[in-house]
Amino acid sequence: MSRPLPVITYCLTLVLAGCSLEWLPFVYRLDIHQGNVVSQEMIDQLRPGMTKRQVAFIMGTPLLADPFHDNRWDYIYSNQPGGEPRVEKSISLVFQNDELTGLQGDFRPGNLPSVEMTKDTTVNIPKIEREKTLWQKITGLFGFGN
Repeated sequence: MSRPLPVITYCLTLVLAGCSLEWLPFVYRLDIHQGNVVSQEMIDQLRPGMTKRQVAFIMGTPLLADPFHDNRWDYIYSNQPGGEPRVEKSISLVFQNDELTGLQGDFRPGNLPSVEMTKDTTVNIPKIEREKTLWQKITGLFGFGN
């Protein structure tokens, strides 16, 4: 008679190899990002009347450029952090005569504080006193360092 241990070991190996090992602690799970990364800061920069080129500079090229709806760009973003449920967000930008007229989706435009640009700006950068490195100390002993 044959021993049942090799058969049981083989069957158990097949069962464990086919299982998703989500129940094991301390197993690293990758974050899965798909689509265009869209943030609220990007949406806050959009203004009505912007051209398609300006919008593409801020948002990037759209994931979906529908040939049947040439005046609508769709941005879809999906993120699944390791071991957590998937989060999906989308936004559609609507253009009219090559100018941004509206947006629809999971993001709402906010108020980004406007910063007035001036030509005369002075920035004082303090000198940082750093400790000498080992190489500078050795070369200083022989008179080569500053």
